[in-house]
Amino acid sequence: MSKGELNDKKIQILEVAERLFSEKGFEGTSIRDISKQAKINIAMVSYYFGSKERLLESLILYRTSDLKLQLENLLEENLEPLDKVNKLIEIYINRINSNRGIYRILHFELTSKKREKNLFAFTELKRGNLKSLETIVQEGQSKGVFRKDVIIPLITPTIMGTFFHFHMNKPFFEELLNLKTESLYNDYIKTSLTKHIQQTIKALLVYEN
Repeated sequence: MSKGELNDKKIQILEVAERLFSEKGFEGTSIRDISKQAKINIAMVSYYFGSKERLLESLILYRTSDLKLQLENLLEENLEPLDKVNKLIEIYINRINSNRGIYRILHFELTSKKREKNLFAFTELKRGNLKSLETIVQEGQSKGVFRKDVIIPLITPTIMGTFFHFHMNKPFFEELLNLKTESLYNDYIKTSLTKHIQQTIKALLVYEN
């Protein structure tokens, strides 16, 4: 669901749902809670989205459709494969960091098999994003700069996993690294953490000298 297809009421519902899912979890939030907070009639919420699962799916697509576009644009850029990988990591970290609510939901709520089946469109989106990554890595392999034995589907969890471990232990790292304000914390993610992840992925991809 692209932003163009959404009216203000739908966006309002999605943004309230995002906040509640993020705070109370998917199971802990009801359509009633969402309609009450959004000050929109419960029947209207059901009319727009059908079920809570469908609402979650719409929310995911609303928040992640521009990521897909950014990755597709990246493929067209005239850059060396390693530069593309570095840029892809920047895009990912930037997206997750500016949409922590939705990614927290994705990280913790989508582990159940039942829910994964309901989120077909999201699975398709992930497949599309993986395809973009595969294209970049295969280009590097054909140029002889990337190793042939790299397991491409494990690259994304390596990027995301490092970010989430850092973010889920925020108080620990804030103290350890002396990141006293929110802006220092965010700057650290944009610079040092992103660079660390880029070096990690480079070590996986590039032949040792």
